Amino acid sequence: MITLILVHRIPNLPTQSWTFEDESVIRIGRSSDNHVIIHSAVVSRYHVELQRKGCKWKILNLGGNGTYSDENLITQAPVVDGMLLRLARSGPQLQIKVGANVFKNTPKILPAKEVLAG
Repeated sequence: MITLILVHRIPNLPTQSWTFEDESVIRIGRSSDNHVIIHSAVVSRYHVELQRKGCKWKILNLGGNGTYSDENLITQAPVVDGMLLRLARSGPQLQIKVGANVFKNTPKILPAKEVLAG
């Protein structure tokens, strides 16, 4: 199981999340055929792809504005539980949680398919 949590810049603002149990590929971007749709001018139509091999996940950047982890531009990287991804240098931020105990120590979140960011 993998969960993506939109991290808002304003504290105590409800966030949105997407949980996937059986997918081997998850696509994130502005286009309506992505698994996670984020409407932001800095997010590409197809910005990031998460790929699962066995029980491990990896991130592939597809976006022209880049994908960042710890302020470092990444082209591909392994997923680490709890890591933060930023879509473009100034774009929306997603936290990645892997495993069944996703919501332990995580603020209450609201499920959603689409989000308007930035």
